[in-house]
Parts: sequence; C-alpha cells; structure tokens
Amino acid sequence: MKRVLRHSRVDLALHGLREGEGRPLLLLHGLGERSPRDVPAAVAPWPGPIYALDFTGHGESALPRGGGYTGECLLGDADAAISELGHVTLRGRGLGAWVALLAAGARPDGVRGAILSDGPGLAGGGARPGSPVIPYVDPGAAAATPDPFALVELSRDIRPPEYATAFARLATELSGLPRALSVCAVERPDWLRAVLEEPGVETATLAAALAYHSAS
Repeated sequence: MKRVLRHSRVDLALHGLREGEGRPLLLLHGLGERSPRDVPAAVAPWPGPIYALDFTGHGESALPRGGGYTGECLLGDADAAISELGHVTLRGRGLGAWVALLAAGARPDGVRGAILSDGPGLAGGGARPGSPVIPYVDPGAAAATPDPFALVELSRDIRPPEYATAFARLATELSGLPRALSVCAVERPDWLRAVLEEPGVETATLAAALAYHSAS
C-alpha cells in the first residue's frame, strides 16, 4: 500500500511493506536506489509494521526541476514520513544512513533509534568541499528516476565529522535511549568514524540492532 506525502512542492511515495502492531520500522534507501517492493529478508525479524520511503528524485517520488539536492532536503523527506507514521525506528542504507543520523538528531521526539548500514552514497563527497561541478543533464531526455541531478549532487554532498557528531549528540542526549544509534556498516567514512566515538553509539550486527531497538 502506497501513501503519497507532500514535502515542499514534491510528492513523496511512502510504501507500506507489512502491516502489524507496534512501532514501525522505516527503511531509507541508498543513493540511486528505490524502496523495496517486499520486506527484505534482513529486516524481516522486526516485529512491527515496516514502511519504506522513496526520497525525492528516487523511485515513485517526484523530481524537482533543476536539482538542488542536499542531505538536509532529504531530511525533510524523512521528517514528512515520521510525521505521518508517528514514533518510528529508522534503518538507513548508504545515503539513507546519513539521513537517518540527521533525522535521529533533528527529530528525537519521533525517532526511537536509528540503524546505520552500508549502501550507495554512504561516504558522500567527503569531509570538505572539492572542486565545483555543474552537472549536465540532457534536456531532451525523458524525466525518470533516479534523477541524474540527485546522483551527481548527493554523491558530492559534504559530510563534515563535526557536523555528524552534533546530530549524534542530539540523538543520544534527547532520545532518552541508552543506545540511540547502531552502526552495522563495514565501510567507515570519516563522519561515521567520528560518530562511533560518541557515547550512546554502538557497533552491532543488523540482527542484534533490530532486536535491541524493537525492545527499547
């Protein structure tokens, strides 16, 4: 079942993958990906309902004209889904892990734990700005997802470690959880290594993280 949410001028697709009782698990996909059509086997042990969000310019969500993608814009997408669902636990892959971290810090009232996993777009554009790039998109090409502007801009979106740790601290201090963030990623870009040094952040397998957050 798909719900259509509105964020700014963009229609977002929120997919209900499984119904159930209790707190939902909200899946946030990686760069260039889309929400799965069925519950992935890796998260099937979650006891409650499971939803998945297509970010702006991905999957069945709308494309903005001319790009302008940042992690903070996608945080707004996640915020719309959190407002729709109420209290959720987040599981983010790649780019979705970055957005999950931002959402856990920005919306500790709505996020009960975030699980950060490997996937496309985890590293972003590194810790500091690089050389400017103006993406070229063929104006004659049919509009389709993933948006080429999203692929270019979000792959270069900077991830300063001190910025990441600010959101990690907000999540751990304001969520009321002893362990607000679980890191299941093998890849460790600079921002994620910095987050792992913060109190209230654990390294765990995905299975262990799902079990912990479902019980918290």
